[in-house]
Amino acid sequence: MSKLNDSQYLLKEQYQDAEKLNARIRLHVEFSTNKYGWLPWVFDHYNLPEECRILELGCGQGDLWRENIERIPTGWEVTLSDFSPGMLAQARQNLEGQPHPFTFEVIDAQSIPYDDDHFDAVIANHCIYHFPDRSKAFSEIRRTLKAGSYLYATTIGRAHLQGMAELASKFEHPIENLFNTDNNPFTLENGAPQLREWFADIELDRYPDSLDVTEAAPLVDFIISSVRFSLDETRHAEFLTFVERELTASGGVIRIKKDSGIFKARKPALQHES
Repeated sequence: MSKLNDSQYLLKEQYQDAEKLNARIRLHVEFSTNKYGWLPWVFDHYNLPEECRILELGCGQGDLWRENIERIPTGWEVTLSDFSPGMLAQARQNLEGQPHPFTFEVIDAQSIPYDDDHFDAVIANHCIYHFPDRSKAFSEIRRTLKAGSYLYATTIGRAHLQGMAELASKFEHPIENLFNTDNNPFTLENGAPQLREWFADIELDRYPDSLDVTEAAPLVDFIISSVRFSLDETRHAEFLTFVERELTASGGVIRIKKDSGIFKARKPALQHES
């Protein structure tokens, strides 16, 4: 089983809390070349009425809403959910005291505990590839969406962070990292045909970005957070030295291509519509 949809590995090793996720977020915040920002760009795609019900699956630590808190209409009823109780607790803490109220629930996307036709939008950011049974998840998302409403789902493409995987593999034997798109079951390239089985009017928009990394330590932290191999103190220091040499050899900047985007998919208004 790929790490991407190994629920026990993800829950225990990756998303029990926000520590490893934050190591990855820090690198993007500090070294991304697109200064507009990923989360504002994602939020721009939500074409929703002033009053609506929204479910976010795999909300992580709530960064989407914390980043865009001033933009949320007062009439939006937002339910944040995650499979990990630890991540959900972090989201609740991060959004505590914000002017907009939120509901928090531990939810398995393959069994959403809401009635049919309940939500005006479902959001699933960088999480569909973690679902062991995507067909069940798509069925549940479609069931709980109102007719004519949309699923907004972000994911990564084939080229995403491959330079980082190549760098890590030069130090160790070839590794399976968390962003290995060869084993990714839901990417920008293969996502549309899967969505088309359940939804209509599939649209894809790619976010132009890359990383220009000028410091070794944040890059090392990112890589270690996303791979299965563990390094003792000595090997960690050796890895840091290796990346510092690679940085020098690259003229002080290691450029790594990013490839992320968002799908928009509508629940058909009629049963026979496709």
